[in-house]
Amino acid sequence: MSKLFILSGSILAFFAVGFGAFGAHGLKSKISAELMETFQTGIQYQMYHALGLILIGLIVQRLENALLLNWAGITILIGILLFSGSLYILSILGAGGFGIITPFGGVCFLIGWLLLAFQVLKSM
Repeated sequence: MSKLFILSGSILAFFAVGFGAFGAHGLKSKISAELMETFQTGIQYQMYHALGLILIGLIVQRLENALLLNWAGITILIGILLFSGSLYILSILGAGGFGIITPFGGVCFLIGWLLLAFQVLKSM
């Protein structure tokens, strides 16, 4: 799983940079300032959690029994898709109904970070 998390994190970080460039150069003049802020929030959270996935992948390589870390990586990956993905759709398409998905992504982020903490405590 460690390679999956490192690879996923790297690809998602790549796309966060690409989405940032797209937002700054192609989207900024086409959507409202409020929707642009929402789009930027999606990018920021995607980048933070992509780096978190890379970190989790590196830690998984060092621990023998890393079940909680594997679940942490999975929930963070799902969180990126739900949280950032829903904010992108909301911003670009103006589809307000997708806003209901965003909190589920946030909960996945919280669970992922909590599982990381539990794994560290367990291995102390």
